[in-house]
Amino acid sequence: MTRKEDALEYHRSGRKGKLEVVPTKPLVTQLDLALAYTPGVAEPCLEIAANEEMSWEYTARSNLVAVISNGTAVLGLGNIGPSAGKPVMEGKACLFKKFADIDVFDLEIAETDVDKFVDIVAALEPTFGGINLEDISAPACFEIEEKLRKRMRIPVFHDDQHGTAIITGAGLLNAVVLAHKKLEDLKLVVSGAGAGAIACVEFFISLGVSRDHVVLVDSKGVIHSGRTDLTRQKRLLAIKDDGRRTLADVMVGADMFMGLSVAGTMTGEMLKTMCERPIVFALANPDPEISYPDAIAARPDALVATGRSDYPNQVNNVLGFPYIFRGALDCRATGVSEAMKLAAARALAELTREPVPDTVIMAYGGKALKMGPDYFIPKPFDPRVLWWVAPAVAKAAMESGVARITFDIAEYREKLMSKGSNAAYSIMRTITREAQRDPKRIAFPHAANPRLLRAVQQIVEDGIAKPVLLGRPAEIEALCDELSLDLLSRGAEMIDPRADINQKYAERLYVLRQRKGITQFAAQNLVKQSDYFAAMMVDRGDADGMVTGLRLNYPETVRPPLEIFGLMPNAKVAVGMYMMVLKNSVRFFGDTVFNIDPDAETLANITLQMADAVQGFGITPRVAMISYSNFGSVKHPEVAKIQHALEIVRRARPELEIEGEMQPEVALEPEKHQRFYGFSRLTGSANTLVFGSLAAGNAAYQTLKVLGGAAAVGPILLGLSRPCAALQNEVPVEDIVRMTAYVVLKAQQARREALRA
Repeated sequence: MTRKEDALEYHRSGRKGKLEVVPTKPLVTQLDLALAYTPGVAEPCLEIAANEEMSWEYTARSNLVAVISNGTAVLGLGNIGPSAGKPVMEGKACLFKKFADIDVFDLEIAETDVDKFVDIVAALEPTFGGINLEDISAPACFEIEEKLRKRMRIPVFHDDQHGTAIITGAGLLNAVVLAHKKLEDLKLVVSGAGAGAIACVEFFISLGVSRDHVVLVDSKGVIHSGRTDLTRQKRLLAIKDDGRRTLADVMVGADMFMGLSVAGTMTGEMLKTMCERPIVFALANPDPEISYPDAIAARPDALVATGRSDYPNQVNNVLGFPYIFRGALDCRATGVSEAMKLAAARALAELTREPVPDTVIMAYGGKALKMGPDYFIPKPFDPRVLWWVAPAVAKAAMESGVARITFDIAEYREKLMSKGSNAAYSIMRTITREAQRDPKRIAFPHAANPRLLRAVQQIVEDGIAKPVLLGRPAEIEALCDELSLDLLSRGAEMIDPRADINQKYAERLYVLRQRKGITQFAAQNLVKQSDYFAAMMVDRGDADGMVTGLRLNYPETVRPPLEIFGLMPNAKVAVGMYMMVLKNSVRFFGDTVFNIDPDAETLANITLQMADAVQGFGITPRVAMISYSNFGSVKHPEVAKIQHALEIVRRARPELEIEGEMQPEVALEPEKHQRFYGFSRLTGSANTLVFGSLAAGNAAYQTLKVLGGAAAVGPILLGLSRPCAALQNEVPVEDIVRMTAYVVLKAQQARREALRA
């Protein structure tokens, strides 16, 4: 429960409010200032004066939305005025930035006259790429939006109307499928007749609901043609006067109830009079017309959605407006067409039918999510909404003639997937595509694991690998049934190392380890363990690679592949490297796993292996040898070791872009680098950071992960003679899939090298 004191302290502590303005270009030198302001700023001004469309190219307009309100209908607080509504508008701005990386100026306007309000907003068009109207009371909100859409050539979107309509529309598209109903036959009762309710009804009609099957009920009863107190919008949706007057009257035999009114309007007794498999969208906030538990108790067969996050199927507008504006801004739309809104709803409905990533499942308590009564609307923190909805909106804008520019939608989707926390996507997608060209046979020890099986489901669906699951078949099959996975019918194999004893594996293991303390009897017992069995499969050519982890502690996880595979000829040691995924960049950290205190020769070998691996990801490595010293500023044996390692690397690989020893701040900030160390060979921010000890590397990557919010992909094992990934216990499904693709790629490369030899 949110406490008043906590909410107030949240808003007033530190910098007041929730927003700040941050420059997007460097402002460090006199030249920067000359370019940002006078005299350099004159050049883009003149270009825009000659062609106003160039404002999209030379200003922030193409990523800037105005959230505008007069404070006449703020949340559930009513007409509290523009100043009191400002915290809400700042909050809305935060959501735009968080979910779609859209910048916002919130504008609270002290004006209730419709025409004056419209004049003020319309005059702001040169500043913004879009207008989000918020918390304006009905019926003025209808008139304001209608007039602004006619006057302005940028998207104007009243979220209280259309946002709710789009999300409920997506839920409706899935609910009718689950309820085995047809849109055109649906009998809909709506409690409430404000802006949101009327917009939802009109949108449902656009989706296919019959206008003749819709009944609205406001605070005075059923809206029918005999009433003389109706607004223009209500009159358009009024039914013929058939004698029904109350909500209870019209609920009898209805297929769907939607509430955008007040708490307690609907009762369990009313719900019992509805038809089979009723659909209930009770959206009053903070308390719905009927609570989720009461609705399910009255009708266990009901499909229920509310506006609350503590029950299934939350109707949350954050699923709509950030992504609708993202798509509209990116194609420079002149408005939000009906086709764009329909496309957004359909994209959300289709996304709900897709397998749900592990990161989303974990964010919502770890319970499996699959389209059904408890999940027919996507979750707000599902990152996939960005690249499902925005491309659908942009495509509809192009097709409906409101886009200023056109582009390839598939490429646009790829670009969106590489944004934010998915910065690793562009790298890993390339690897995945290569893996799909020639999928290899990959062994997975300890396969009776829900996360691993969800990953393997995605692996077989995407054609990344040919999985071999090691474990007890009964346990694996039971988990697949529980999780509704069909990976076994799609070709994933199962082997039980305890039952399918392979004498050749035992003999080979004994030969490899007989001078390491392993007896024949011990070898026979070890190959019954799935880790050793998987490694022997790879060693004997029965599998092309292995992906292990998720169960044992890490030393036990890596021991079997290290013992059986050994190192590559050019590898002095095994190396653990992490891909650290930041908001707009990727960095590689190593060694983070194996080498506690490497000497100079070993550190040089680690550096070369990491540089080669980064190059293998399609990235030109810029290597920094990290220390607490900058280019000899401290005299110490630890510093001397790094300097010696640097000399070894440069002799071995003179073309490699590498510098050191240096502090992280210098390695990662090009401006500081160039200002103080002009002799440095680094041409930009380092992307490959080599640490002088395991303590430094491990602490650095974990600190960045926890405090910096970076995603840590890995550890990526380097130096082993066979393709292998050994994953940490808490690794998410997405990283299992990524590392499997990486192992397949390494297996493909190994195969090509073997053929050349």
